[in-house]
Amino acid sequence: MSVAPRGKSKPYFGDDDSQTPILHVDMDSFFASVEVLLQPELAGRPVIVGGIGNRGVVTAATYEARAYGVRAGMPIGRARSLCPGAVFIQGRHDVYSEYSGRVMEVLRSLSPRVEPISIDEAFMDVGGARRQLGSPVQVAQLVRSKIKEQVGLPASVGVASTKSVAKIASAHAKPDGMLLVPGDRTIEFLHALPIGALWGVGRKTAEILEVRGIDTIGQLANTPVQALTGWLGSASAHSLHALAWGRDGRAVGGREREKSISTERTFPKNVTSRDELAAFVLAAAHDCARRLRNAGMLAWTVTVKVRDGDFNTVSRSKTLLAPTDVGREVAEVAEALVDSIRFPKGGIRLAGVGVSSLVDDGEAVPMLLDENPKVRATELAMDAAQAKFGIDALRPASLLKPQDLGGKTRD
Repeated sequence: MSVAPRGKSKPYFGDDDSQTPILHVDMDSFFASVEVLLQPELAGRPVIVGGIGNRGVVTAATYEARAYGVRAGMPIGRARSLCPGAVFIQGRHDVYSEYSGRVMEVLRSLSPRVEPISIDEAFMDVGGARRQLGSPVQVAQLVRSKIKEQVGLPASVGVASTKSVAKIASAHAKPDGMLLVPGDRTIEFLHALPIGALWGVGRKTAEILEVRGIDTIGQLANTPVQALTGWLGSASAHSLHALAWGRDGRAVGGREREKSISTERTFPKNVTSRDELAAFVLAAAHDCARRLRNAGMLAWTVTVKVRDGDFNTVSRSKTLLAPTDVGREVAEVAEALVDSIRFPKGGIRLAGVGVSSLVDDGEAVPMLLDENPKVRATELAMDAAQAKFGIDALRPASLLKPQDLGGKTRD
């Protein structure tokens, strides 16, 4: 969550995203948003997450609580005095980590270059996604919609030519918005902002600069580096001066060799039908296989996970006789694994399908004698169609719904 101060910058800088391949995705009031998602009755109310005792600090607050002046890092006692009617919740980092993983999984499904920088924010380089997914702004809109659809949470996205500007832009896009800063409008955007908005300027550095009359990024940019060096040291002076002029050559960290790929979903209502669960498992298996093929990898192991309404989680795994990237093969194993799990009386809250023990497709691996190459060829053809016309352009017939076939759904 960004806590950088925001200036009174113009909210619209144009629509030229031709030189802005960097996205910064920042979840809105992440911990508090997760709590509201899990407890819908809290929607619209001031919610504060943090330590329950007065010695604790606020780790997140909904915008309803922020309207009272509550901020992250504030002592809980101070937050209580500002907003006594708020709902105070003890943080649950295991739950937030789960949702963070699901958000990052969405990002990695859209770009191979994703760099998480905290539990609730990450950079993306989408420069290579134009042909498949569209322009950077279109990808940013897709990111927000997919996170909302698949995870259920709001996210804000900054789109810019560099990492530092994208990070600042996402803070100005909040809540639940997007801001594009075209490459040729970067200086205009930056120089009107307070110095505290610049990535790398903390409280101590801001105090040193403000004492010397430097209140905005523009003033910092026009201060000689020699003077900055005397106040801040050589490394900080040169770094901040460059950032103040929009110069940031840091690349988005490339993807490390993936250890696993998974698709999970928390259902809006607990699933009480095995048929509905089977439909999700089938779709998730094909999604994992598609991402394996896109990454040029094969998987030896298939895993399924189900969680009931009481957060009890059961997992099952199976290692294959030969590694695969074929959706039909992943689905067959996943369906058998799910069938081996006792269906909880209260239904299933979350389900997931994953593949692991990954190897490069080019490595020497065993093949089954009865393997049908036509199945994989069909799925490769489907990949090509989806890349050209969109992910929903073509899919296995078993995943089609009655309305897709021109039929009517039953009431």
